[in-house]
Amino acid sequence: MEVPGGAVRVTVLGSGTSAGVPTIGCECKVCRSEDPRDKRLRPSIQLRFGGKSVVIDTSPDFRQQVLRFGVSRLDAVLFTHSHADHILGLDDTRPFNFRQGGVIPIYGSEETIAVIQRTFSYIFSEEESESWIPKIRAHVFDPDEALNLFGMPVWPIRLKHGKGTVHGFRAGSVAYLTDHSEIPEESAEKLQGLDILFLDALRHKPHPTHSTVQQALRHVEQLRPKRAFLTHISHDLGHARTEELLPPHVRLSYDGMEVTAEAAI
Repeated sequence: MEVPGGAVRVTVLGSGTSAGVPTIGCECKVCRSEDPRDKRLRPSIQLRFGGKSVVIDTSPDFRQQVLRFGVSRLDAVLFTHSHADHILGLDDTRPFNFRQGGVIPIYGSEETIAVIQRTFSYIFSEEESESWIPKIRAHVFDPDEALNLFGMPVWPIRLKHGKGTVHGFRAGSVAYLTDHSEIPEESAEKLQGLDILFLDALRHKPHPTHSTVQQALRHVEQLRPKRAFLTHISHDLGHARTEELLPPHVRLSYDGMEVTAEAAI
C-alpha cells in the first residue's frame, strides 16, 4: 500500500522487551496466551515515507520480522542505543544490499556506533573479505540537530535509561521512544504537537531502567499526543486485560500493527 504524500506510516516489527514474549521457560498466563497480540518479538519499528523505508533498531529477531511483515526495502537504519536486543540483527541487512545494490547508511550516537563497530568489526574492517558481509556506512548524529533523511527531518530525542542515555526519534508528527525511565524536560519540549507517540511501558511494577504503565500514562498526559501506543512490553501485561485499563487514545502496540500520521511534515 502506498503511503500518502507527506505522511509517515509506522509498522511495529516488535513490541516486546529484551527477552521477548513468550519468554523462554515461562509458563505464565501471558506466555501461554493464544491471543496473537501477546506474541511479542524484540523492539523495532519501520517508518515509510516518500517512498523510503527506514527501520529503527535491528533486533535479534530482525530476519523474522522483515519476512513476517513484508519489509522488501531498507534505505537506512536508526539506532536508539547499543544494547543487544537493539543491534544484534544488523548482519541480516545483507539481503537488502544484494537486492538494492547499494550501501545502507546507519545512524547512532557516538557511543552506539562505537559499540556496533566493535561488535561487528568484520563489517567495518578495511581488509577484503571472501564472505558475503553487509555493506554499511556508519554515521554519528549530532544529538542536538535534526537528521535530513531523504527530505524528512528526524530529530534525536535524548532519554534516560536508568543511569545511561539513549535516544528516541521524532519524524514529522510521529515519535518513537523505547527503553526509557525518564524523559528530560528539554526533550519533552521537542515532543509537542504529536499525532502519534510510541513510548516504553514495560509493566506495572517499577523497574530501574524502564517506565511502568502508570509512568507512561503520566508522560502521555504531559505531552498530549493525539494517539499513544505503549511498547517494549513484558510478559507481565496481557494485551486484552491491559487495554481495558487504558484511556481510549492510549493503546498497547502489537507486532504487525500499522498506523499512519497523515500530516507528517
